[in-house]
Order: sequence, then C-alpha cells, then structure tokens
Amino acid sequence: MGKVRVSKVKIIARKLVETFPNTFTTDFNTNKQLVCKYTNIRSKHLRNRVAGYITRILARKKKLEESKTSAA
Repeated sequence: MGKVRVSKVKIIARKLVETFPNTFTTDFNTNKQLVCKYTNIRSKHLRNRVAGYITRILARKKKLEESKTSAA
C-alpha cells in the first residue's frame, strides 16, 4: 500500500507542476528550493511534503515516457 498524502499537498504540487512545467526535476533537493522560491510556504514539513510529491509525480511521468519509447 502507498503512503497517504493530504489533498492540500497534492493540490499545491499539481498546481506548481502545471504552472512551471520545465523547472522542476526528479531531484528532491532541487525541488525543495524551487518550492521555497515559487510559494510562500513557511512550514518546513509542508514544503518537504510538496517537494517530495512533485518529485514522485515527475519520476512517474519520466518512467511512463521511457516505457512508451522502448515499446515503440
């Protein structure tokens, strides 16, 4: 079973990825700094959760694209 994430984290992360599609990467530490830059989240815990979820989203997207290119 996967981890349960608060919907607030998911909403913020998806909105950031949609707004800045080419800035975030699959590196957690880079995403952590970018979340600080593009939001006004003061809570370290919430910032890390958002950055981690963004990393997860992009890793899944990258894996899906790789599987499509290798299958074709």
